[in-house]
Amino acid sequence: MYQVLKPSRSSTLPMRHLNYHVRHWGPDTSPLPTLVLLHGWMDVGASYQFTVDALQHERRIIAPDWRGFGLTTGAPVDHYVFADYLADLDLLLDHYAPGEAIDLVGHSMGGNVAMMYAGVRPERIRRLVNLEGFGLPATRPDQAPKRYAQWIDEIKQLHSGDMALKSYDSQEGVARRLMKTNPRLSEDKAQWLAGHWAQPNTQGQWEILGDPAHKITSAQLYRLDEAMALYKNITAPVLAVEASDDSLGQWWKGRYTLEEYHQRLTHVRNCRTAVVHDAAHMLHHDQPAQVARLIEEFLEQA
Repeated sequence: MYQVLKPSRSSTLPMRHLNYHVRHWGPDTSPLPTLVLLHGWMDVGASYQFTVDALQHERRIIAPDWRGFGLTTGAPVDHYVFADYLADLDLLLDHYAPGEAIDLVGHSMGGNVAMMYAGVRPERIRRLVNLEGFGLPATRPDQAPKRYAQWIDEIKQLHSGDMALKSYDSQEGVARRLMKTNPRLSEDKAQWLAGHWAQPNTQGQWEILGDPAHKITSAQLYRLDEAMALYKNITAPVLAVEASDDSLGQWWKGRYTLEEYHQRLTHVRNCRTAVVHDAAHMLHHDQPAQVARLIEEFLEQA
């Protein structure tokens, strides 16, 4: 089992009809800005443990479990709206870092939230690190009829039970699943992650701590013009980090490319890029020391 170097502690904040679980590392107060870590889709805040362990300097760090993930709980829902993550983050910062310009790191979906939030509340962000938060392919208005129909059909599938997540016989089974998804993930890290990514139910089956309703496609199309308006409104310096494996190309098969992503980043007034070598999409698992170094060097620059 992976040996944690910097143990975390938990808090729960009642907020927006939810009990929001937040993981904490470091002191309760620090002369450095609070560092907020946002996890990706079907992930949890604890996913950042390896990167936190690799950070050289002590500071206050918080990582929430997004609604419908991890240990954050609330009333059942049958779909999620992306804008809710922005409101959730705003209220979390009001509670944990009131009046403070924070340093923000987001991975994948969390990176997309971070970029959007920094455009909505630019005064709340001092510096931003986006780990493979690429956004989505551009859409056209004439795609709307099929998108709404798809959304309705998937709602029906969810309620019929067709979207249930697979369960596992043991923590080891969850770890094997994680290593199959990410061949670079070592067994000790996979075993540790499995204990935070899933938990046993009353029958002893290990269930993923993610709501199946997250699998439902958004009813709204991804509006590139809106996204670029948000990018233009970001005032914080941004470091956009990608892995050496082209996960974007693997996902979208030419429908959306790294070249297009880099073009979008030109709309951010102060943005630089970096690459983590020998890594895929879960770069903070594959190369936590590289990721930690990039984060600290960027946050500490004058």
